[in-house]
Amino acid sequence: MTTRLCLPWPNKCLRTPAEPVDTITDEIRAIWDDMIDTMEAMPGVGLAANQIGILKRLAVVDASEDRGRAVRMANPEILHASVQLRSHEEASPNLPGVFAKIERPRAVTVRFMGADGTVHEQDFVGLWATSVQHQIDHLNGKMYFDHLSKTKRDMLLRRANKLKG
Repeated sequence: MTTRLCLPWPNKCLRTPAEPVDTITDEIRAIWDDMIDTMEAMPGVGLAANQIGILKRLAVVDASEDRGRAVRMANPEILHASVQLRSHEEASPNLPGVFAKIERPRAVTVRFMGADGTVHEQDFVGLWATSVQHQIDHLNGKMYFDHLSKTKRDMLLRRANKLKG
């Protein structure tokens, strides 16, 4: 049970696409466990490995009310996204103190390798879908604020810099 430090923006890892995972090993399971501990400590509803400096396509998501239902994903990819959008305020521990309302598909179908090493397809809706999409963005070297207009993105980053001191 280890809580990892989230890299501060603009660390290079946050803009670097993560590498695919070939097999699920004890090392991968240990990384997922640390990621869940880190996500719970924030508290948050998801975490991608490159947020803690590991450039592997690993993510965890838990948007359950009662917690403890984290989905461990390797190589997640969206197969289908709903036309209907959902707006949600998103943030990142890599850029603390700021957030922005982002519109994303309300539901997604995702293919990923699970903790058992087999490929799964799962539907995610609502906050679960938002979090999965947010984590896949991280794995692709993208931040949530990249979905904003240049003006709004610049304002958010200026506000974050002021908070740093």
